[in-house]
Amino acid sequence: MTRSRITYAAHARALLALGVPLVGSHLAQAALHVSDTVMLGWYGVAPLAAVVLGSSTFFTLFVLGAGFAIAVMPMVANALGRGDEVQVRRDTRMGLWLSILYGAVVLPVLWWSRPILEAMGQEPEIAALAQDYLRIAGFGMIPALLVMVLKSYLSALEHAGFVLWGTLAGVALNVALNWALIFGNWGAPELGVRGAAIATLATQLLTVALLAAYAAAHRDLRRFTLFARFWRADWPAFAQVFRLGWPIGLTGLAEGGLFSASSIMMGWVGTVELAAHGIALQVASVAFMVHLGLSNAATVRAGRAAGSGNAEALRDGAIAAIALSFLVGLVMVTLFLTVPAQIVGLFLDATNPSAPDVLAFGIVLLATAALFQLFDAMQAMALGFLRGVQDTRIPMWIAAFSYWIVGVPVSYALAFPMGFGGPGLWLGLTAGLAVAAALLMTRFWWGRGLRTRPSLAIPQR
Repeated sequence: MTRSRITYAAHARALLALGVPLVGSHLAQAALHVSDTVMLGWYGVAPLAAVVLGSSTFFTLFVLGAGFAIAVMPMVANALGRGDEVQVRRDTRMGLWLSILYGAVVLPVLWWSRPILEAMGQEPEIAALAQDYLRIAGFGMIPALLVMVLKSYLSALEHAGFVLWGTLAGVALNVALNWALIFGNWGAPELGVRGAAIATLATQLLTVALLAAYAAAHRDLRRFTLFARFWRADWPAFAQVFRLGWPIGLTGLAEGGLFSASSIMMGWVGTVELAAHGIALQVASVAFMVHLGLSNAATVRAGRAAGSGNAEALRDGAIAAIALSFLVGLVMVTLFLTVPAQIVGLFLDATNPSAPDVLAFGIVLLATAALFQLFDAMQAMALGFLRGVQDTRIPMWIAAFSYWIVGVPVSYALAFPMGFGGPGLWLGLTAGLAVAAALLMTRFWWGRGLRTRPSLAIPQR
C-alpha cells in the first residue's frame, strides 16, 4: 500500500499537539522540586543543602526503576501501530507490577541512608537531615513509579492532557503543604525538611489516584480494562517489559548518577556551593523538562511509525523533533546568559546572611549551564527516537561511557586537581553530555535506528 508523505510542518504540529501537554506535565513535575528548593531556601541553607542531597539520592534510585515505566511508552505505541490492543493492557499492567516490586526493594536503602551519605564524604549534620527527609519521602517511591507508568500509558494513547492537569493538582497540594509543614503556618507544626517530605509523599499519592481513576473510567480507555484481574501474572509481558526497561533504567541511572555525583563532589567544596549547585541544577532541570516532553512525544511518534513499518515517517518526524528542540535550546541559552541573577534570586531569601554568596556562585554555575543546553537537548531527543524503535541496550553503554568514563573524571579533574572548583565541575558535565549527544545521534541516524531493518514492525516476544 502506498502512503502519502506527511510534511515536516505536519510532523511538527503532531509533535506539538502531543508534546505540549507532556512538556507542561514535566514542568509541573519539576515545579514540585522547585517549590521544595525555593521554600527550603527561605527556611535555611543547611535544610536546603540536605534536601538537595536527599532528593538527589531519591532521584538516582527513582530513575533506575523508572526504566520499566518508560519502556511502557514505546511498547504501547508500537502495539497500537500494529493494531494490537490486548498487548497494550498486558505491557502496561506488567510495567505497574515491576514498579511496585522495585519500590519495595529500594525502600531500605532510603531508610538507612545516613551512613551511606557520610561514607561519601558528606557533613554529618547534612547527612542526618537528608536521612530525615528520605525516611518519609522513600515511601513515595512506589506511587511515584506508578505515576510514571500511567503517564507513559496515557501519553502513548495521546491522552497527555489529563496527565498535565493531574500533575498541576499535585503541584498545588505540594505548595500548600510545604507552606504549612515546613514553616508551621496555618496552625501546623514546624517540621522543616520532614514537612517537605510529607508534602512530597502526599502529592505523589494524590497524583497516582487521579491518573488511575482517569485510566479506569474514561470512556475512550475503558475498553482496555487496565485494572481488571490486576493480580494475575502475565510472565511473557513481564519479561518483555523487563528486557526493554532495565537498559533504560541504567541509562537514566548513568545520567542521573552523573548529576548526583556532581552534588556529592560539590558537597566537598562547601555547603554554600552545594546550595548554589542545587539551585542551578533545578533551573537546568526545568529547561530539560521541555526537551524531555518533546522527546517523549518523539518516542510515541517513532513507536507508531515503527509498529506500522513506516520508515519515512520515522525519519521525517525525527528531523522535525530535532528542529523544535534546537529552537527551545537557543531560548534557554539566551535566558541563562542574560538574566541569571534574577533567576537564581527567586530561590533565595535576601535577608539570609549566606544569600549573597549563594547568589554569586549560582550565577557562575548558571552561565556554565548555558554551555550544555544544546548538548542536553540532542541527547534527550536521540534517546527518544531510539526508544521508539525499542533500541535500548547500546544506548545504555553509550550513556555509561559518556557520563562515567568522560563526564565524572573530567568533572573531578577540573574541579580539584586543576583547581577550577565548582565551575570546573560543571564543565565536566558539559563534556559528558556533548559526547553522549554525538554518539546517540550517530546510533540513530547511522546505526540501528534507520539503517538495519527494511521492516520496522517490532514483534512482541
